Amino acid sequence: MTVTLQSGTLTGEIAAMPSKSDLHRLMIAAHLAGMDINALPVISDDIAATKECLQSGSVCDCRESGSTLRFLFPVMAALGRQVIFTGEGRLPERPMQPLVDLLREHGCIIDSDRLPIAISSQMQAGNFALPGDVSSQFVTGLLFALPLLEGGSEITLTSPLESRGYVDMTLRTLRKFGILIEETPYGFTVPGRQKYLPPGEALTPEGDWSNAAFWLAAGALGSQINVTGLDKTSAQPDRAIAGLLKSCDDMDASQCPDLVPIMAVVMALTPGRHEITNAARLRIKESDRLHAMAVNLNALGADVTELPDGLIIRGKPSLRGGETQSFGDHRIAMAIAIASLKYEGPVTLHGAGAVRKSYPAFWEDYRRLGGQI
Repeated sequence: MTVTLQSGTLTGEIAAMPSKSDLHRLMIAAHLAGMDINALPVISDDIAATKECLQSGSVCDCRESGSTLRFLFPVMAALGRQVIFTGEGRLPERPMQPLVDLLREHGCIIDSDRLPIAISSQMQAGNFALPGDVSSQFVTGLLFALPLLEGGSEITLTSPLESRGYVDMTLRTLRKFGILIEETPYGFTVPGRQKYLPPGEALTPEGDWSNAAFWLAAGALGSQINVTGLDKTSAQPDRAIAGLLKSCDDMDASQCPDLVPIMAVVMALTPGRHEITNAARLRIKESDRLHAMAVNLNALGADVTELPDGLIIRGKPSLRGGETQSFGDHRIAMAIAIASLKYEGPVTLHGAGAVRKSYPAFWEDYRRLGGQI
């Protein structure tokens, strides 16, 4: 799908969509508690993947969802299920080795290091040592799985934990479902033989700061948008967007990497020198997001230098239009849409349908707020 976007402003009020990150966690915990997960909204392809995997038999098609794969891989191992995990897009290229190695060390039979992966034999309790700077999703998957084992376990982090807020979200969900986790100076202690219990409240996902970030950035660039339904006390790491938009000279992306595409846009349209650091993990997302943003913004007349783990951006008050591509990445597509509001000429975006992964109604909302497509 190709769209051509005209410059202008967005105006109006929009309710934050349900948080994809929160929904993954609620859906998995609810399933393990024996609850009916059909009441939870399926807002995107990623959430559909998690729901289908939980309800499927011997095959888990994770589509392009890293959360689905990395959360459910240890859960199925803890349940002793024989499952084949499959995926598409860049998901088969994204790292799984630390998790695969750990599960093999703890009794699982796994036939491959990359998708498709067949897993069998029940995971055994013990000490699970892994780096904290590869993916917080590995830690979340273990936190969901280890309480189901017969014995107690330890998670030992061998390097600082990045994207810590996503693990905090997981811990909140686990507490809500009666699961006890003790944090230690080096990781977590997880008692075994625990049962997930239905909480005495409705399962209502938080509003999503990750996708709201695009509308908030549009506001910072001159649009008049009021985003409702966001919890300012949320553990979602992308809540950091509020502070980043106030002072965008530099950005340490270690705790909120998903904000890099939209912050790169804001920096490109804010005069001065800006730098994004600690963002090497973005090269193994749905696209190489550092490369994708550098290529796209430079194609539109920006001044962006790509570094191994970040970007240097010399912002300008306005930029010309041109041709861009999503690289099959939902966050790249949405970032370019917001960028187009401040460009002197039209912006053509190829692969605009990538938004289905997290925000299928994005273009509808964009048009409703006055975006010219």
